[in-house]
Amino acid sequence: MLSLQNAGKRFGPRILFLEANWLIRSKERTALVGANGTGKSTLMKVLAGLESLDYGDLQQTKGMSIGYLPQEGLRLTGRTIFEECLTVFDQIRDMESEIERLGGQMAELDHATPEYESTAARFSLLQERFHALDGYALDAQVGAVLTGLGFSKQDWTRLTDEFSGGWQMRIALAKLLLAKPNLLLLDEPTNHLDLETRNWLEDYLKSYPFGYILISHDRYFLDVTIDRTVEIWNKRLNIYQGNYTKYLSQKDERRTQLESAYRNQRLQIEHLESFINRFRYQATKAKQVQSRIKELEKIERIEIPEEEPVIHFKFPQPPPSGRTVVEADGLSKSYGEKQVLQHVRFTIERGDRVALVGVNGAGKSTLIKLMTGVESPTTGTVKLGHNVVSEYFAQDQYKVLDGEARMLDDISRAAVKVPESELRSLLGCFLFSGDDVFKPLGVLSGGERNRYALARILVSPSNFLLLDEPTNHLDMRAKDVLLEALASFSGTVIFVSHDRYFIDRLATRVLEVENGSVLTYEGNYEDYLRKKLEMTAAAAPIEPPSKSASTPPAETKLPAPAINGTHGNLEAEPPKEKPRRLNPIKQKQMEDRCAFLEEEVPRVEAALATTEQQLGVYISAAETQRLTTLADELRLQLAALTAEWEELMMQLEA
Repeated sequence: MLSLQNAGKRFGPRILFLEANWLIRSKERTALVGANGTGKSTLMKVLAGLESLDYGDLQQTKGMSIGYLPQEGLRLTGRTIFEECLTVFDQIRDMESEIERLGGQMAELDHATPEYESTAARFSLLQERFHALDGYALDAQVGAVLTGLGFSKQDWTRLTDEFSGGWQMRIALAKLLLAKPNLLLLDEPTNHLDLETRNWLEDYLKSYPFGYILISHDRYFLDVTIDRTVEIWNKRLNIYQGNYTKYLSQKDERRTQLESAYRNQRLQIEHLESFINRFRYQATKAKQVQSRIKELEKIERIEIPEEEPVIHFKFPQPPPSGRTVVEADGLSKSYGEKQVLQHVRFTIERGDRVALVGVNGAGKSTLIKLMTGVESPTTGTVKLGHNVVSEYFAQDQYKVLDGEARMLDDISRAAVKVPESELRSLLGCFLFSGDDVFKPLGVLSGGERNRYALARILVSPSNFLLLDEPTNHLDMRAKDVLLEALASFSGTVIFVSHDRYFIDRLATRVLEVENGSVLTYEGNYEDYLRKKLEMTAAAAPIEPPSKSASTPPAETKLPAPAINGTHGNLEAEPPKEKPRRLNPIKQKQMEDRCAFLEEEVPRVEAALATTEQQLGVYISAAETQRLTTLADELRLQLAALTAEWEELMMQLEA
């Protein structure tokens, strides 16, 4: 599919990687990992064809399509979101127009003429391709992806120009997912996504029909989406089978083996050097000495690169607060006519580590600002308890920093009792090393200043921390330092994060902000999801008995189907007195497709049943793996065929 052969790349005088060999097969789901600065993003650009190699070759299968999403920098203008996403289907839409034009020609031509025969052949060919490309469901595909990525229906008709950088990257991601290239290259795709949208993207990638390569600092996201890990380490590509957690385990084993081989090689080298030095000047041993010298020269030296030191940082523990830290009673907040929170009540006690969850715009940041006093409630009260001293980390915390101050001087003033060596180690964890620590804060980017602001909070915390998305702009190493420090912190923490692993490891309670209310769940995010599922199952309505024939069924509103190459309205329209009829040619196409699906679904069901039966008889591990993969593919195929049949039947019945 795509392969690197003895590939190498430099960045100025520094070698990023060399002698890289990597065969990327179809349907492989791979994470590209490595320390900061090792060249992950550069390698992605090489695979995407945006940068060239300094050594070696890159080869790809003819006709293969590659889609690349950079970390940032894309901007789309001039169309509505929905129109922009539909551009990925321009070829299919042109095909639909040609099918309808050919259908019109066939209606006017004499069936006995050669012209009719050639037109019908072209019509039939295009129709089959149109079916295979799922041409009848373009609007539905676009709507499903935009909804999954957090765009409301009201957003679909807004111009892309109106959206900020993070939302622009979501639009670009939507287009890539809809285009379904043979290989997806996603560089930090979760950077601009909230927790609910990440969950949706995880599910989407699990059923993605082709291969993809991910760079991400979200280890839970990697664990559930990949089955192969490629690490850039020691200027080489090292390939591991399994998800991110398995990679970490295998990496430790591989390093242990490498260190053992290094020690054995050192003993061999020392033995040879000792012999050479001992008998170098003895004529009777000249032949043996020369032999040892040649042997020494042929040895390919094993290198053990220095690992980034693991930093264990603990907060200076603050003075304790009273048992009740925050108490909200009848708390409401509105901005004009928009009601964000309404009659909210909750209590937070000393030592709680509370995760705030909810979709973007639900009011999480507003709730934090109300607890810090940055904003005042419209009605109700929010009170801090006895001896509570709060500290607030905002998403734009960098704005309150002194731009003239040097980084090391500023953090030293905030932590007088912490040794400078420890402060520099902490800054190194947050990606500030060497001369970076002497830079004025004003020359740093917004993301860099936010990282620094978070490090500054760690060295001199209050007993009540309110952290709004502290994990943004952090790599895994910095997240681990922050996580360990917060887990051992004796004070109280309320935080918003879109990192599932971070929430699961830290939270002892979850507050869900939804539709203006706040609900409390004990436990971490995993416990919260389980309880939500239990509540949903308990609240599910019991199926009522079937109505009598005299009772008319409830009217079902369906999305307007695509007609004559134009797409239905984004909002469901009220039923009209005379429903618009389908083009007869299109109706026939849909009926033919339904007939095909009604034959195909039983065939796939039978194949799945046979495969599951074969799985019951063990032959070998490889055969079991093959049958398991085949069964998973058949289940996905069956679900897709069934969903398509149901959609077509609903449109035809309407």
